[in-house]
Amino acid sequence: MILEHVLVLSAYLFSIGIYGLITSRNMVRALMCLELELILNAVNINFVTLSDFFYSQQLKGDIFSIFVIAIAATEATIGLAIISSIYHNRKSTRINQSNLLNE
Repeated sequence: MILEHVLVLSAYLFSIGIYGLITSRNMVRALMCLELELILNAVNINFVTLSDFFYSQQLKGDIFSIFVIAIAATEATIGLAIISSIYHNRKSTRINQSNLLNE
């Protein structure tokens, strides 16, 4: 593929993730937009593509994207544990209803 096409795809995924993060009112959806689905995958696409384009004999971008995926998986696990704890205490996962500093 041409480098510009991949970078445009990555920018498109990143902007969809930012839009979903800004407009979501549910914590689980915001976590999915931020971590799991869109933003970090757009970054990983850039890592792999630019590594292949500039350093075709080395796997620097591929290895770094594997580390990003591993860290994102652990962050998603911790984030879902925090969200389930908030739901257990508040009975809601809406962002505007979770004022944890009031009590």
